[in-house]
Amino acid sequence: MYVELERHNNCHMSDKCLRYKVCPMVLVQQLLQGKRKILILWYLSGKILRFNDIKKRLPDVTQKMLTQQLRSLEEDHLIFRKVYAVIPPKVEYGLTELGEKIIPILEMMHGFGAEYLELRSSESAIN
Repeated sequence: MYVELERHNNCHMSDKCLRYKVCPMVLVQQLLQGKRKILILWYLSGKILRFNDIKKRLPDVTQKMLTQQLRSLEEDHLIFRKVYAVIPPKVEYGLTELGEKIIPILEMMHGFGAEYLELRSSESAIN
C-alpha cells in the first residue's frame, strides 16, 4: 500500500489517479514493458499476422521470447490469438478492441521519433 501511495505522490496527476489502486501511468508502463511489446502492437495495428510474420519483423528476438511476449499481451487483453485446427498448425494474432485503443499513442510515438530524427539530423548538419 505504501509503495502504491508513493507512486501516486510522485505522479504529477495524482489528483486524478488517487481513486485507482495503482497510478494509470505505472500500469501502462507495466503493460508495455518487455522485449518488443511496443513493436508487436505496432506491427499488428490494422492487420492480423501469423506467428512467423511477426517473427520475420523481429529477427533479433528468439522464438521463446516472442511467444512469452505474445502470451503476456494476450493475458492483458491487448491482442487475441486464433488457432485453426489444421495441420500444420495455423495461429493468427491481432489487436483486440482494447488493444486498438493504444494505436493513437503508438502513432504519436512514431511522430515523435521522426521529429527527433529530423532534429538530430539538422543538428549534425550544423556541426
